[in-house]
Order: sequence, then C-alpha cells, then structure tokens
Amino acid sequence: QVQLVESGGGLVQAGGSLRLSCAASGRTFDNYVIGWFRQAPGKEREFVASIRSIRWSGGTTYYADSVKGRFTISRDNAKNTVYLQMNSLKLEDTAVYYCAAKRDKVSMQYEYWGQGTQVTVSS
Repeated sequence: QVQLVESGGGLVQAGGSLRLSCAASGRTFDNYVIGWFRQAPGKEREFVASIRSIRWSGGTTYYADSVKGRFTISRDNAKNTVYLQMNSLKLEDTAVYYCAAKRDKVSMQYEYWGQGTQVTVSS
C-alpha cells in the first residue's frame, strides 16, 4: 500500500512558477513510477508528466506536449518525494493536480492516487 500526499499548489500569476511535491509512504518508493495528472473544471483528467524508477528504469521521464520545456519532474528517493517544477505558467495550467503511483515494469494502470492540490494561474 502506498499513500500519496500532494502539496505546493496555490495562486500564481501567468508567467510565474510553482513547485509541487508528492510525498509517498512506504519503503519501496523507487519501485514505483510516479505520475502527475491534472483536471480542469469541466474537463477530463489528463497526463502531465511521469518519472520511472531509477533502479529499474534509470529514472526516465515523460511529458505531455503541452508542458514540455516548461515543467520538470524529478524524484528524491531518500525523501520518498517526487517534485513537479512548473515554470512559465499559463492560464490553461489551472487545474487540480494529482500524483499517482504504479509499480514499474509490473502495473499497466496507476494503482494509488493522492487527494490533489489546486493550482490557479491568474492573468
């Protein structure tokens, strides 16, 4: 069982930056792929970025086209935490951001989800 807690959301002006954190419980954190997703009002949840296990997959990262070059995902296994650095924020980045976990090289679907953190970008 993995428990995920997001933090770092808030209100920021367009062009600004935020760093989200996803803290995980458990002693096998590096066995998991951690992904960030977001859901804006009236829209479906969408993939933002993910990072694979460093041990099993070299920490490979993936990004949605809409955030490439602006967002950076990273992980600190010593702290059981994954970060999402968000720069050059746009109005359309406004959403609830969720982190999720799945076992690397084992699970197809994300198995665990956090409660979400609100990001609001204002003009």
